[in-house]
Amino acid sequence: MEDLGPTELLQMKFGARLPDGQEDAFIKQSTRDGIITLWMPLDNSVQILTFLKTGINHPFLLLFDITAIDERSRKKDPDYPSSDFTLVYVLFSFGRNSFIRLKVALKGEYPAVPSITKLWMNASWYEREVFDMFGIRFDGHPNLRRILMPLTWEGHPLRKEHPARATEMGPFRLFDEKQDREQAALQFKPEEWGMQTQSEDSDFMFLNIGPQHPGTHGVLRIILQLDGEDIVDAVPEIGFHHRGAEKMAERQSWHTYIPYTDRVDYLGGVNNNLAYLLAVEKLAGIEIPERAQVIRVMMCEFFRIASHLVWYGTFAQDVGQLSPVFYMFTDREKIFDIVEAVCGGRMHPNWFRIGGVAQDLPNGWQTLVKNFLDYFPKRLNEYDQMVMRNSLFKARTVGIGIFTKQEAIEWGATGAQLRACGFEWDFRKKQPYSGYENFEFDIPTGNNGDCYDRAWVRVEEMRQSLRIIEQCLKNMPEGPYKSDHSLTTPPIKKHTMKDIETLITHFLNVSWGPVIPPGEAMSCIEATKGANSYFAISDGNTSPYRVRVRTPSFAHMQMISYISKGYTVADLLSILGAMDYVLADIDR
Repeated sequence: MEDLGPTELLQMKFGARLPDGQEDAFIKQSTRDGIITLWMPLDNSVQILTFLKTGINHPFLLLFDITAIDERSRKKDPDYPSSDFTLVYVLFSFGRNSFIRLKVALKGEYPAVPSITKLWMNASWYEREVFDMFGIRFDGHPNLRRILMPLTWEGHPLRKEHPARATEMGPFRLFDEKQDREQAALQFKPEEWGMQTQSEDSDFMFLNIGPQHPGTHGVLRIILQLDGEDIVDAVPEIGFHHRGAEKMAERQSWHTYIPYTDRVDYLGGVNNNLAYLLAVEKLAGIEIPERAQVIRVMMCEFFRIASHLVWYGTFAQDVGQLSPVFYMFTDREKIFDIVEAVCGGRMHPNWFRIGGVAQDLPNGWQTLVKNFLDYFPKRLNEYDQMVMRNSLFKARTVGIGIFTKQEAIEWGATGAQLRACGFEWDFRKKQPYSGYENFEFDIPTGNNGDCYDRAWVRVEEMRQSLRIIEQCLKNMPEGPYKSDHSLTTPPIKKHTMKDIETLITHFLNVSWGPVIPPGEAMSCIEATKGANSYFAISDGNTSPYRVRVRTPSFAHMQMISYISKGYTVADLLSILGAMDYVLADIDR
């Protein structure tokens, strides 16, 4: 039993081939990413998921993602169950260091499935998102309501019949009746969330933090239920920043979607490009040259430091220090000077390409990188004195917002959130991509899982990023900066005038973009804020059929109601600052 994989264990538990010759209880699907993908029966879905979480050795403790696919416009594959919609569960086992993808075929215009909110705490928001985007209902969900779209929105945006462009809809008009209806929908009703307005000995107060508040770092609203200064409960309201990033993927070519990924975690820069491109390159079977891989790693680590500097300075500001944010933003500009010299852009360079990067490194890049490596470690030491060893900073962060490793996994926490609990897990080490296995660096971990430890982990991560960048500088390989695969590089221009096939191929690759072979693949990277993944599905066209963006900030924000209870309003600002989220990363 110890050596059996999840597929064999599931077949043993829930039945092999049925006696009347019907299909197996599970149908295995071949995918380009190598992740075990099984179609499971709807009737046993909860029992199967429960078994994977609690009934096997090295269980799948992390509910990584729940999403759906509208299959009605796609050609049916006779090897797999026919469906109008497909519900997709992605689980992760730390003991096995592996993902498993479970699919459920759903029939009907608005299908219903059982909720798993009693099995995983973090299932609540994911199920609400699927309901919001696709109209799939989850029976037994404690509060199934829209999460990204306004409560008054009509339709479900990721269904294929929903308009993808504003020009496909009529002109917007805000009538008085509509404005009244929208304003009424914004009013918070405690009873809808199972909240009481009073207890036996006191009345509760309900306080809005945001959506315009400096402590929320963007357009975020948190409704607090307060007993004096103490937080009894908290309800985050997100979606104000939702731009339809997944919907836009369906009307962009595989290539022209790259700049849209920049704007998801808009502080993470090319990390967003990499997460998307790794999925596309798996689909197309594109091998990346070694030089391109090292260039990608170097630029990703520069953006990791730049993102952490924004977090570091604003977090210090949240808890009462004003000076650090000015110093740290100045150092971030030094990184952007390097990014601009290499990429031509600064905050949103969208510089990575399918198969490599847009251009080779410019002359003199070594001097720019070396100067920063000489300069920045001393600055980090100064910031330690200024912030991390400051008694007021410690008073606001030590012992605040504590959660354990088990609680972090239950809520889907990744990145520094998880490592601060003492769990040494980093996808760059555990499931290396883009050549990270060739670099030497450590995984910083905390001990207490509080706001201070989350800060300490990120500060140490900047030092590890410097180690990686130094190795890139000293060991940058020679060779091409992009793949010569036909889907990434058009034929040489001078040859197009000599034969018609080359001319046609060049014309189609440049005007239409690549045609990615049918299939599906998921990538997962250690982004600046945690595990970021793209699940790309191709039906053999010039545009994706479906792109799912799983972001770390979405999972982390869902934890707020759990980890803020019992603390004060002032502590909430420390908890939010230590979380290091970005609203576009939550809302997409």
